[in-house]
Amino acid sequence: MRKVTIRHVLAALLVVLTLALLPIPESAAASGHQGTSTGRTGRTGWTGTWEAAASGTTTALPGQSVRNVIHTSVGGRAARIRVSNRLGTAALELGAAAVAVQEPDAPKSPDAVPGTVRTVTFGGAASVVVPAGQDAVSDPVPLRVPSDANLLVSLYTPGDSGPATYHRSALQTSFLAPDGNRTADQDGAAYTATTGSWYYLTGVDVLGARAAGSVVTLGDSITDGSGSTASANHRWPDRLAARLRRLPPRERLGVLNAGIAGNRVLLDGTGPSALSRLDADALSRSGVRAVIVMEGVNDIKGSPNQTDPAAFAAAYREIVARAHARGIRVVGGTITPYGGNGGWTAAREAVRQSVNDLIRYGGVFDAVVDFDAAVRDPDAPDRILPAFDSGDHLHFGDAGLQAMADAVDLHSLIGKDTP
Repeated sequence: MRKVTIRHVLAALLVVLTLALLPIPESAAASGHQGTSTGRTGRTGWTGTWEAAASGTTTALPGQSVRNVIHTSVGGRAARIRVSNRLGTAALELGAAAVAVQEPDAPKSPDAVPGTVRTVTFGGAASVVVPAGQDAVSDPVPLRVPSDANLLVSLYTPGDSGPATYHRSALQTSFLAPDGNRTADQDGAAYTATTGSWYYLTGVDVLGARAAGSVVTLGDSITDGSGSTASANHRWPDRLAARLRRLPPRERLGVLNAGIAGNRVLLDGTGPSALSRLDADALSRSGVRAVIVMEGVNDIKGSPNQTDPAAFAAAYREIVARAHARGIRVVGGTITPYGGNGGWTAAREAVRQSVNDLIRYGGVFDAVVDFDAAVRDPDAPDRILPAFDSGDHLHFGDAGLQAMADAVDLHSLIGKDTP
């Protein structure tokens, strides 16, 4: 009887472990804008730890491997990757993929920590074909993923699949191996070239994170990190993640950076507009509990200028309504000053002030983070405080980005209904 009981217990444990590691149905094959948002509707076990929004296309890398270097916000006991051919025009063939932990003492090296390289599969296969306009999510990869650490996500493209969907401004050194499939290499010696962009990779999720979910930062170049120290993870969402990691697990969130340099709320331009990419880059991501929206300056100063605050109000309300339909909170971020920049005019400043009044007092959002107040020069409120200015009077250096992260009320990201 005792042996049978032990057998039953072991069998039950095996079932539990198997179910915990099984992919959800979306990971079995390529499909359009895939993801799992939990909001208030329940847990899947998956939490987003990193994101890069597809910002455009570039030349493909036939016969090469790219080793994307990404930084986690929260850790877990397994990982899965998200790859995208969303902006491509032909089917994307990925011949092989792997994930590993980067050597922590060599943040600008393509070398992996010994014993951490794992092959990535899609629906059980080592390769995947992603149709044009679609994304794919991998099977779970059994890897202990640390929080606040760099991962190496290596992808091999055997042929020319046409324009490559990528995130142009990574502000992170990644690596290229020109001589075939080197995805499983622990030693990075074959990666003889570097790139400042992320190819095909748009997300990493972790299983079993000690966190309540994730928050997406939807924005433009300021959120993307322009002006910050490269390969140092000093973007304001990175600094926000550092603050969140100090909270207890029931209040902690992973941080997903959906910033795109040049992005707009109302119009497509550098990448699809915030409205058109909302589902793919924010609402469909794993474990999303909140979205911080900080966009609008490119609409105001770009060509054609958007000068009607009512158009911003309608767009923000649509974002909130679509998020609320999935049980996701939305925090509105005020638009930061840019006086002294070549795109500034008094008329555009008046629009910025009107839109900020709407964000602060219009009751559109669940909560507000006043980035403008956190970074403006009190003696010249249309300008960035000089200590925070990267030099172009629009973007921020590391100190300014830290001030932005510090301005976020962490409890506003989940609200009073925290489980």
